[in-house]
Amino acid sequence: ETGPVVERDYGAFRFTRVAGATPDAPDVYSPVKDGWVSPGFFQDGGGPIWARLPVPTGAAYANAASYGEQIRAELEADAPNLLVLDREFETQSVDPMFLEPECGLAWYDAERKNLELVLGVQSPYDAATSVATLLGNARANFKPAHINAHFAYMGGGFGGRDHTPFPLYVALAAMFLPGRPVRLAQDRYQQFQGGIKRHAFKMRTRIGVDRATGKISAFAADHVLNGGGLANYSASVAAVSANAAIGIYDVPRVDVTTVALHSRGVTAGSMRGYGTLQTMTALEVLIDEAASTLAIDPIEFRRRNALKTGGRTMAGNTYDVVVRTPEILDRLEKHAIWRQRAEEKARGRRPGSVVGTGVACVTKDYGSGADTSLSSVEVDPKGRISIRCDHVEMGNGIGTALANRVAAHLGAVADEVAVAEVDRFAALGLVTSGDPYTMDQATQDAAQRDPRWVPAISSPTSSSIGAHVGTHSASEAARVIYRFGLWPAALELWGLAPTDPRAAKWDAARWEQGRLTMPALRALPLSEIAARAHARKGVTAAMAHSFSRWSWSKATFAIGGQEWTAEIDALAVRKGSGKFVRLDRADVKYPPTVFNRIGTSYTSLCGALVRVEIERDTGALRIDRAYTVLECGRALTPEIVLGQAQGGFAMGVGYALLESLPLYEDGPGNGQWNLGQYLIARGSDLPLQALEIEILPPLPNDPPKGMAEVVMIPIVPALLNAIFDATGRRFHTLPVTQQELKGALT
Repeated sequence: ETGPVVERDYGAFRFTRVAGATPDAPDVYSPVKDGWVSPGFFQDGGGPIWARLPVPTGAAYANAASYGEQIRAELEADAPNLLVLDREFETQSVDPMFLEPECGLAWYDAERKNLELVLGVQSPYDAATSVATLLGNARANFKPAHINAHFAYMGGGFGGRDHTPFPLYVALAAMFLPGRPVRLAQDRYQQFQGGIKRHAFKMRTRIGVDRATGKISAFAADHVLNGGGLANYSASVAAVSANAAIGIYDVPRVDVTTVALHSRGVTAGSMRGYGTLQTMTALEVLIDEAASTLAIDPIEFRRRNALKTGGRTMAGNTYDVVVRTPEILDRLEKHAIWRQRAEEKARGRRPGSVVGTGVACVTKDYGSGADTSLSSVEVDPKGRISIRCDHVEMGNGIGTALANRVAAHLGAVADEVAVAEVDRFAALGLVTSGDPYTMDQATQDAAQRDPRWVPAISSPTSSSIGAHVGTHSASEAARVIYRFGLWPAALELWGLAPTDPRAAKWDAARWEQGRLTMPALRALPLSEIAARAHARKGVTAAMAHSFSRWSWSKATFAIGGQEWTAEIDALAVRKGSGKFVRLDRADVKYPPTVFNRIGTSYTSLCGALVRVEIERDTGALRIDRAYTVLECGRALTPEIVLGQAQGGFAMGVGYALLESLPLYEDGPGNGQWNLGQYLIARGSDLPLQALEIEILPPLPNDPPKGMAEVVMIPIVPALLNAIFDATGRRFHTLPVTQQELKGALT
């Protein structure tokens, strides 16, 4: 008998929060306070049973469901003082459409039992360990003794090369053709057929707004994700997208259910936005409708309801960063696109066309809740700097970001940067065990007694973590070199004794044009300091590992007879031109495992304005002007931030107006799809000379923040809101095609 394989759904969760009576009061119920819950029962035909059942098990879920049902009852009560909107929204399956389809090189030397691989992935450590797992129990003739994986730059990722199965096929091809070099490369048809896709969503959302105050009082939503035929990241995408369901807003009563379905479609997984693109698009369109219904200016409505710094998220925790929503909204409100919207709409651009302006503002987390960074930094006797890191270059500028962040501590940009290195950190002697996302506190406490143990060794370059996580260990390693290598050497060159009060002011010195400066002392070039550091066998290189579970690990090490505490959990140093020596930590503090309940503690913001012009007769849409304003803390490479924002705008246009893949037999799984059928945004679809991007200056002591995903998200709802302003019709299914626009205007 043939037919689709039937499997259990990938994951189902319910996120419910009931705030306390005042903003400062503890929550009555929340995921952080009471834990994450999943329904324990499923229907025979698939899908969870969300209702409470009269059974003795599942008390935790029943408790959440009880509060959730109260919130939904409030929204269904038809109270005259409450505006309630109940809307459905659907988003489509799309392809990451990175420039280079997946490919790889391999060679298996059967005599030496050596497997060589050249791959381009976002998760190099996981790719290498997955190949080892695949072949670890193979028969002797097919079991390599050594696997040497080389990781090259890739032609785009967008999440589609994170935990992709393609490296396994490359390795298998080599094993079946020993002694021959193998190149496995997908053409575009094959990439459409087998590559990871963005989840298609079906959402029902209800929002309640107090008519007198314009404040959101309650929110409920139900999300259904199509995960395709293999699990990949579907359960995680379901959880992340649900936690983002209320966006930038402070909502005291929230209930969101989410389920990721198994289907016969092409596998869906991680992609730029990670589910939040879908849920926040639906949200921002609904927010605009609520503002319009209540006759409140859309930006003012957002301002009234925006979550403030110190306010609690949907999960029930506060952000660890300053929430800069008011500044973003102020910039949007003052921009000419917004101020002139009524005039432009009335005047029109050309006969036979309509004009509309749309706004949206979103927040997106950066990080996954179990993020790591591995780096080494070395300074040679001539002051030349080299950096190695396990994170991946994929258009995110990680190499330049590393060089710039290290330069803040060492006074010069690196001469050499190597990325996607996963086997160059043996000196740390790291070991790991367990799952950092699910382990309990007792397990972590026992494991961390081993000074070599870490919750995870290396993580993918994903979740917009490049600036915040990818450069962190290199920054900490550079601080160690400066403090215990360059600074003591500088003191000798200045002739300052260790007892001199100025000797303790290492953090007061400043680098200026490659020279270390202190008041009333000679400016010292890095090359001179480095030569002295090597001569006196000070610390000239450091290797570090760090771990973040919505907060950094912290450990203490003995260096040169002094204690050094930093946001790392493993450290090795090299003195002079010697070898790296691992330093056992004297104390370590990992973020508690209960932090796994946190939806996120790190976030960046982005707002967008879009003005569109639509021809009545044809439905052809032209973006006349656009403005994006974002904040990302201290931008390590502003040019890359600008480029990411430009690329995010283009992807948002494609997602809103052009791109779509059928889910099943007539979709990409049939092997017939290419760019002849799949429409992506081109230069002619974009306001190439009329797109303005503003990056807010960092606040004092602002860390680098992730921003590569957040810049795409508001573009989609801003376009939909602009289309409504122009046509008077709200669209709740993506993409909004030219034919649909024509139908709305005729």
